[in-house]
Amino acid sequence: MQVPLQFEFQTNLTFASYFAGNNAEIINQLMTLAAEGEEQQVYIWGENGSGKSHLVQACCQQAKAMGKDPFFLKFTPDNLPSPALLEGLEDVDLVCFDDIHHLAGHPDWETALFAFYNSHRQNNHKLLLTADCPPKYLPLALADLKTRMSWGLTLKIQPLSEDQIIEALTFKAHFLGFDIPAKVGRFLLNHYVHDLPALWLLLERIDRATLAAQRKLTIPFLKQILAEHV
Repeated sequence: MQVPLQFEFQTNLTFASYFAGNNAEIINQLMTLAAEGEEQQVYIWGENGSGKSHLVQACCQQAKAMGKDPFFLKFTPDNLPSPALLEGLEDVDLVCFDDIHHLAGHPDWETALFAFYNSHRQNNHKLLLTADCPPKYLPLALADLKTRMSWGLTLKIQPLSEDQIIEALTFKAHFLGFDIPAKVGRFLLNHYVHDLPALWLLLERIDRATLAAQRKLTIPFLKQILAEHV
């Protein structure tokens, strides 16, 4: 059975656009996974907004660039697809399930995932999983499935310190094509939410505003942008 790719690439979500901070080892492991490394399964966990989805997208794009056809599925609590979607996935080289914890408490999904897991592993294919907690704390009713979540390499995304968030702002702004001085980044961090996804979205707004106004980013200009967009 030919399984279609279940997502559109977000071309900005690559390893090159991910600020590693203290997570360089995770990037190395995922690049190795995409390139047919020895690890058969990698499980990444971290708090919401820590960049798990970014890393999964980056891994898929890396695999795609190497001639593979990865499969990606992000689980959401309010819109779970039918478990029938797993049919045929055992033949896919790299399967990536993002936010696997949302399957907990859904017996049909747990049973189907257990069956897929065994077949996929027997075919010696790669599996990337992400969740908001370590495997042993997944609230899965199917104990054997929880055990399998622990079979591979488990890595925690280390949160960024405040200074690293400033570095990340500078890094991501440079990736977008504009400069954000350290004092402006500090002002932004002190006067805006520390929620990283919200900060990254704001950077895109700032990028558009600076491009439209043909102005460098200063604190007064940032205040103007915040007043108009926040």
